[in-house]
Amino acid sequence: MPLPTATHHHIVFLQGEVLKIPQLDLPANFTYSQTVHDWTWPSQVPERIGDASIIVLSALRIDAAVLSSEISPNLKLIVIVATGYDCIDLEACRRRGIVVCNCPGANIEAVSEHAIGMYFATRRRLLDMHSATTAGRWKEKGLLMFDYLDKDGGAPLTCQDEVAGIIGNGDVGKRIAMLAKSLGMKVLISDRKSFNTADPSRVPFEAVIKQSTVIFVAVPLMDSTRNYLSTREFQSMTSHAIVINVSRGGTVDEEALVQALRERKISGAAMDVFKDEPAGPGTSPLMADDAKDLNIIATPHVAWLSQRTAVNYATKMKLAIETWIRGQPVNVVS
Repeated sequence: MPLPTATHHHIVFLQGEVLKIPQLDLPANFTYSQTVHDWTWPSQVPERIGDASIIVLSALRIDAAVLSSEISPNLKLIVIVATGYDCIDLEACRRRGIVVCNCPGANIEAVSEHAIGMYFATRRRLLDMHSATTAGRWKEKGLLMFDYLDKDGGAPLTCQDEVAGIIGNGDVGKRIAMLAKSLGMKVLISDRKSFNTADPSRVPFEAVIKQSTVIFVAVPLMDSTRNYLSTREFQSMTSHAIVINVSRGGTVDEEALVQALRERKISGAAMDVFKDEPAGPGTSPLMADDAKDLNIIATPHVAWLSQRTAVNYATKMKLAIETWIRGQPVNVVS
């Protein structure tokens, strides 16, 4: 394949298995070639991007070492087919003048609906009920309702009795709030932690933590949001509280969350994202053997998965590449 030049770009798709690869419409005199890898592990990145001027990925760590001119001498553009971009060392990109673009707003419907689905699964203990029923425990005991009461012997709350705290008021947070309201929940939109704005629609962070019975986390991962919910916050929550994270792993302190569940400070948790991904029993305390009896729902970072999202991502990916080549890049994060 020809090496990248001022008018020819070689595009490497590192996670083509989860992407719809578009046909690009480039200006006259511009050409491109492409290599599509179905899946790429972090250890494979250096060998795969040496000839690339553009790389496209969904969620893959691209660190300073990979971004060195020795490993990726031709790299000019990184397109992240996702909203979050914490997987990229932006400072290393800035030093080399590598443009980084994301694809925001593509998965709003899917992620918000996934969050609501996780709410019902956690509040109603649906997976536990399914496992017990299919294992024959209902037939053995005759009545299973007492297995699903809270520590005070109370039955689950219904939506009309829920107070939904929205931590993060971006597009996903706004749609979760809309869905929660339509279900009959009282909704509190949290202000930023340790800072109160003059926005009358916002509620101080500490008040949201104390009053909410279900907390939806929808904030990006950055230094200011790392371990945004940790021991102090869990200690302040009502015992009815369940925590649902569809944003980024690392925004919720997993060890502190397990401890709060084990001590029955809160009622349950549902996580689609984890500090270390791919997550499993050896990497997350939420999936350790001693957490199996806790009310935890875990899904493998697929809240975005839907037909609508796939179409939106392909459209935004195509736009990101074409506009950058034309010198008018969109959705630039670095």
